[in-house]
This record gives sequence, C-alpha cells and structure tokens, in this order.
Amino acid sequence: MLAQIFSVLVLAVSATLAAPTAPTSLDQRAVARRSLSGQATFYGGNVHGGTCSFSTYTLPSGLYGTALSDSNWNDAGNCGGCVAVNYGGKTITAMIVDECPGCGTNHLDLFPTAFSALASPSAGVIDVTWDYVPCPVTGPLQIHTKSGVSEYWFSAQVVNAHRRTSKMEVSTNQGASWTTATRMTYNFFEISSGVGANSAWVRVTSQTGTTVVVKNVPMTSDAIVTASGNYA
Repeated sequence: MLAQIFSVLVLAVSATLAAPTAPTSLDQRAVARRSLSGQATFYGGNVHGGTCSFSTYTLPSGLYGTALSDSNWNDAGNCGGCVAVNYGGKTITAMIVDECPGCGTNHLDLFPTAFSALASPSAGVIDVTWDYVPCPVTGPLQIHTKSGVSEYWFSAQVVNAHRRTSKMEVSTNQGASWTTATRMTYNFFEISSGVGANSAWVRVTSQTGTTVVVKNVPMTSDAIVTASGNYA
C-alpha cells in the first residue's frame, strides 16, 4: 500500500513540474520588481539644454519631463527612458532628459507641469514611488549624429526610443562585423577614430535586449535618420 501511495505522489509531482506555464513578458517582469522610493521636487525643465543632450527632440504631447538624480545616472544610461511616478493615488509618466546633481538616491526633479499634475507646487517636496516603464512614444526611433561627425570621428545618440538604450554598434560592411561605440556621460556613443567611411549601419540595443538596425547613416554633422521601427 505504501508503495502505491508513493508512486501516486511521484506521478503527481512529475505532472506538476512538467505542466507548461505561460511566458512572462519583459514588461510584466519589470512591473513585478519593487517600486523605487524617493523624493520629487521641480525645476524649470530643460530638454534641449539638459544633460541628456536632446537638442533636437521635443517631448510628445502628454509625456512629461524629469531630471534624474546623479545617484541613479548610470553614465547617462537612463537617458531617454521613462518613469511612472506615483503620489496620492495619481500617476504620471515622464521621460528622463536631464541630470539632478547632488540629489538623493531615487530623487526626481520634475518639470513644473509634471509636479503640478501630482501635487500643488506649494508642497515643494513630495515622497513618491516610481518605476521604469516603456515610453509611450509613437513612430520609429531616430539616430542623431553629433556636430563635427565625419568618417574620422563618430558620435551619435538615440532619440524617441520606446526603451532605454544600452549599446550602440556601427558596421561599414553591411552587418558582417560590428564595432561597439563607447557611451559618454552626456548621452552620445563615440568612436574616437571614426568609422573610416562616408556612411554606416548603426545597431542599437535596448536594456531588455531588443535591437534595431538603422541603415545608411551618413557620417556628417547633426544628421537625423529615422529607423524602420522602434524597440519591441
């Protein structure tokens, strides 16, 4: 009798282990992580002159802006990412476009419109929770080359991305091989010796590992090339 009971238990456990489970999406795993807690203040707001160097970008309607504490700066690795900020039962979404030097860990220095959507400006400082979320942008991402770019010096950034960008690579042989560019603290990726060609393919990777390839990016100053899509 004991042997029969043991056999039944083994079969039950095996069936449980073998049962398929629904895959968890990247966004579901992100939501499952514990929210970050910190303080939020507000300042004048600065997209074009902010530390993320988004000199050509305009925030889409309905998307707020914020500066992020230098404690969370990650060498500009969070630039262009979005955060959902929660306070008093309200939630807003803001894109990281600037740095807040000397702010505490997890501190957000919001644009005035973002702060006032959560609390009265007279509050000055509020305690918030926030999470990184995909940016609610429309259309493809873009590659923006920096002023001074040529075949002898490469520097470019990603704008209008659905997610944060973790890596940029460049190919001059149509993707047969790739050279990794170095991220700078002002949110450009650089190859100091250039790419040695008048144009190149650029491959960018999001923080979740999804990629986009932008073909035929000219090695000229302040070029803006629109990709065929955005990060999944």
